[in-house]
Amino acid sequence: MSVQIRELLQLLAYLLRWVLITLPVGIAVGSACALFLWSLDQATQLRFAHPWLLAGLPLAGFAIGLLYQSFGQSVEAGNNLIVDEIHQPGGGVPLRMAPLILVSTVVTHLFGGSAGREGTAVQMGGSLASGMARLLPGLEPHDVRRLLMAGVAAGFGGVFGTPVAGAIFAMEVLSMGRMTYAAFFPCLVGAIASDQVCALWGVGHTHYRVASLLSADPARHVAPFDLRILLLTTLAGAAFGLTSLFFAELVHGLQALFRKFVRSALFRPVMGGLIVIAMTWAIGRRDYLGLGVTSPDPNAVTIVSCFQSGGATTWSWLWKSLFTAVTLSSGFKGGEVTPLFFIGAALGNTLAGLFGVPVDLFAALGFVAVFAGATNTPIACTVMAIELFGGEYTLYYATACLMAYLFSGHTGIYLSQRIGTPKVTAGNWTPGASLREVRAIRKSPAAPSPPAEDHDGDATRPASQN
Repeated sequence: MSVQIRELLQLLAYLLRWVLITLPVGIAVGSACALFLWSLDQATQLRFAHPWLLAGLPLAGFAIGLLYQSFGQSVEAGNNLIVDEIHQPGGGVPLRMAPLILVSTVVTHLFGGSAGREGTAVQMGGSLASGMARLLPGLEPHDVRRLLMAGVAAGFGGVFGTPVAGAIFAMEVLSMGRMTYAAFFPCLVGAIASDQVCALWGVGHTHYRVASLLSADPARHVAPFDLRILLLTTLAGAAFGLTSLFFAELVHGLQALFRKFVRSALFRPVMGGLIVIAMTWAIGRRDYLGLGVTSPDPNAVTIVSCFQSGGATTWSWLWKSLFTAVTLSSGFKGGEVTPLFFIGAALGNTLAGLFGVPVDLFAALGFVAVFAGATNTPIACTVMAIELFGGEYTLYYATACLMAYLFSGHTGIYLSQRIGTPKVTAGNWTPGASLREVRAIRKSPAAPSPPAEDHDGDATRPASQN
């Protein structure tokens, strides 16, 4: 009995310690997310009111390139730097990452670049958490790792209003097919604190409703099982996964092309800005600029419109993929996730028309499943769907996210993500290799040795950060 009491006291001390450590991080990150979301909304509204701002996108790109060349070379890797730092804490994440990514993302959106919010929130969370770790004496490397993960969870949970998904995402995104629970409590505390602080600042989130299959009977709160819809969800999930693979490879491939043909990092976003302007002129629509959540034009394709019949064109998902890939691969700042929501919802809208199934349901499935495939986080995305759309369709959410995860292959938007458990045994890479190494292996027959693993089950950082 004395041993059990001692263990209980140790548990209580552990919980209290991490509440005291993580709450300040969650509060700081939540406040930063609130400022970011407010600034992003102001920039978006200003761009809507002044469409000519798009003409300044190349100049804005040059300014962002100059800003990072002058002050941000050590944080240029963005989310990948944070993932590497979590795998093996080293020099920490510089605190200047937070203001740099906030300012540059708002500038990107102000002038019409197609980007998202998640990358900015995650980088602010990781940066602020790393700064907190440097202030706290006596933290072990595994403590720093958990605090960084809590910062990521706080950024994700605060910016999307999905704290549970944020906590799971911070654990699941590190290693494909493997997740440990050592940091679950700090991540959950940080994400909840961030989400609530955002709400206290008066920052809200877009609401979606998926009601097509719900029973009119108020006593029934679960969507009915429909074998046909489940089979079509499985098929759509595979399509969502292949779209995730296409998007990730498109971004990485265009990034390599920009680096090959535009040697100066200052002029890559200038070229990207010119291409975005040219594409906008060519298609005669501005639907694929910025976040794409809403638009003052009632006929525009947006994430919200994709939940309605006729709310997207057949190729809206492809256009958003191209606009976002050019924007981000050329050097503009922001995240990939909100554009992935757009891509998935638009593709779901198109597939619903082909299959003759509810548009709102398949838009919701695409919304989370394309994201799941691109980040290899099917559990976090299933939970996100429940938090955003309600739990009635959990079976369909989980099916679509799992199929997208499988069909996206061993690729993703975060090249520092490791392979914990391969999706299939084919391939000459080994568990523990990063997606960056997997891409190199595809071009070379030589396979690297798996990185060593630490006591938390995380692979150590590879020698190359490129």
